[in-house]
Amino acid sequence: MTQDIRNIAIIAHVDHGKTTFVDAFLKQSGTFRDNQQVTTCAMDSGDLERERGITILAKCTSVEWQGTRINIVDTPGHADFGGEVERILSMVDGVIVLVDAAEGPLPQTKFVVSKALRLGLKPIVVINKIDRSDARPVEVHNEIFDLFANLGATDEQLDFPTLFASGREGWAVNDLNDERKDITPLFEKILAHVPAPECDEKGPFKMLVTTLEADPFVGRILTGRILSGRVKTNQMIKSLSRDGQPIETARVSKIIAFRGLKRQPIDEGVAGDIVSIAGFEKATVADTLCDPSVTEPLHALPIDPPTLAMTFSINTSPLSGTEGDKVTSRMIWDRLQKEAEGNIALKISRTDTTDAFEVAGRGELQLGILIETMRREGFELSVSRPRVVFKTDENGVRLEPIEEVIVDVDDAYTGVVVEKMSLRKAEMTEMAPSGGGKTRLVFLAPSRGMIGYFSEFLTDTCGTGVLNRLFHGYAPFKGAITGRRNGVLISTEAGKAVPYALWKIQERGPLFIPAGVQVYAGMIIGANAKPGDIEVNPVKGKQLTNMRAAGKDDNVILYPPVQLSLEAALAYIEDDELVEVTPKNIRLRKKLLDSNERRKAERRKEG
Repeated sequence: MTQDIRNIAIIAHVDHGKTTFVDAFLKQSGTFRDNQQVTTCAMDSGDLERERGITILAKCTSVEWQGTRINIVDTPGHADFGGEVERILSMVDGVIVLVDAAEGPLPQTKFVVSKALRLGLKPIVVINKIDRSDARPVEVHNEIFDLFANLGATDEQLDFPTLFASGREGWAVNDLNDERKDITPLFEKILAHVPAPECDEKGPFKMLVTTLEADPFVGRILTGRILSGRVKTNQMIKSLSRDGQPIETARVSKIIAFRGLKRQPIDEGVAGDIVSIAGFEKATVADTLCDPSVTEPLHALPIDPPTLAMTFSINTSPLSGTEGDKVTSRMIWDRLQKEAEGNIALKISRTDTTDAFEVAGRGELQLGILIETMRREGFELSVSRPRVVFKTDENGVRLEPIEEVIVDVDDAYTGVVVEKMSLRKAEMTEMAPSGGGKTRLVFLAPSRGMIGYFSEFLTDTCGTGVLNRLFHGYAPFKGAITGRRNGVLISTEAGKAVPYALWKIQERGPLFIPAGVQVYAGMIIGANAKPGDIEVNPVKGKQLTNMRAAGKDDNVILYPPVQLSLEAALAYIEDDELVEVTPKNIRLRKKLLDSNERRKAERRKEG
């Protein structure tokens, strides 16, 4: 037994305060100087994480408390990044379940807690944001107990310690009447309640790889917890695949440990600690790094299968190559392969054509983050509408993924939400008041019905509604769901959009482009207010003559264009359309740019 190490993960629903709470750990353990300026949410280091205010990748840090090193893992809260959570749980010995004092346990809380309980981990519950005006800590505590019981927790797991806290203010207490000064009570609970890692210090070296990243100087960096033995710099070790096949033998070029927010090179990694190892060229996530004498791999947790797929293809528009420098199918394939290595929740496969690839993942957010990352790296690509991954059971029945959808809305908006969800083949399983003039609705809905609904939901609830989704399982196909009812405005010419032409076109529906931008034939420049597509000419200027008009010329007044985000664009398009993604622009287009080809395809479809 290694007595001076504790390995814990912080798990919770998105926006319940995980990353802010880690900030409090770092500050109060002495990791930062008293006068040191520290960015809030220090663990969210990626640009996209800071912009969106979410954690995308699991990250490790460690703090020292009374001679004990506590390795802390901050995990994502979105179900789309559940693959990250599942891997991390395999290398910790305890979990802190963080729950919002007002919202209570939500879908991702249920998801991560079920994984933790199944692994036999004993949770410490922290009811966070006690300082909220609508906090209801006692009710939330009862809801957490009911959740644990429903998930099949053992008697020992049900006897969980509970603390009340404010991560933003930096305090935690055992009782609501205690003095609120710091998070010492939580440190004490971790040392008392989380067991030291069970490992064999004298056995041969073994480590299961849980995360992977690339470094331009040292190559692949493989992170995991050492289960047995020790590893030293320059030691020869090997890697085994999940089925026990040897992958490669390599010399350890560097061992890196987590110390606060820094990574420090160390000479030796010991059993029970979480370290990163460099030196391998092929080993990846879920592989075992071990001493050459070891023949059996360590058990890796199975990952839930992907439920949503999209087609990534090269950009074939006339503007291809004008904004990005990574445009070939080989570059796109290599980048997707690199992503799949470190993110085992993604499945990458080739299609019938050499210029397109299928990418399957957990949800729209996960795939949207990948596309946004690629465009910032200089890639140009065309992306299809998201589609669900169907299954067939042993009787040949077609099955589709179903999600549990939990909605919190003001009482006045429950009617429109129930109506819209029923149109998407959703079944309401629960409806109950949640306090403060709000109602909680729970649905079981097909995943394909939820694609693109979130923006409509925000409009219907005037931005006050909260919607959360979680994969529930597979069920028989629910039948056809009505898609987009209105058509689009399609450019017939190439060139720069002219204000006068757009002024006339905007009478037919809202535009997606401003004047002066480059367009091409087959590009979608706006939405038709009625069903059916309309072809328009946005580059046609006003006819000039030497004849004076009797009256004044009309002023050209253009309404501001609708700016579609990447996620909104992916949700908006139909099966015969694509989103063109470049480092500078997001454009909508038809798959077939030629109008004659589109008509032929439509006739074939009808015939």
